[in-house]
Amino acid sequence: APALPSQKPKSELVRTSLRLLTSSAYRLQSECRKALPVESSPSTDMQLVTQQVIQCAYDIAKAAKQLVTITTKENNN
Repeated sequence: APALPSQKPKSELVRTSLRLLTSSAYRLQSECRKALPVESSPSTDMQLVTQQVIQCAYDIAKAAKQLVTITTKENNN
C-alpha cells in the first residue's frame, strides 16, 4: 500500500532522529564545555548553561525514543 502523505518512510524518520541526536549531542558537548571551570569565564551564566544542558539532554532522549519506536515497529511488522 502506498504511504499516506502524512507518513514519512521509516528510513526518513530514522535519518531525522539521527540528525536530531547528532546535533543535540554536539550542542550538549559545547554547553558542558562552557560549564567546565577551565573554560568558563566569570561572565558564564551557569544557570543558563545548566538549562541548555538539560534541554540538550532532553532532545537526545527524545530522539533516542523516536529511534526505538521506529525500529521496534519495523521489527514487529
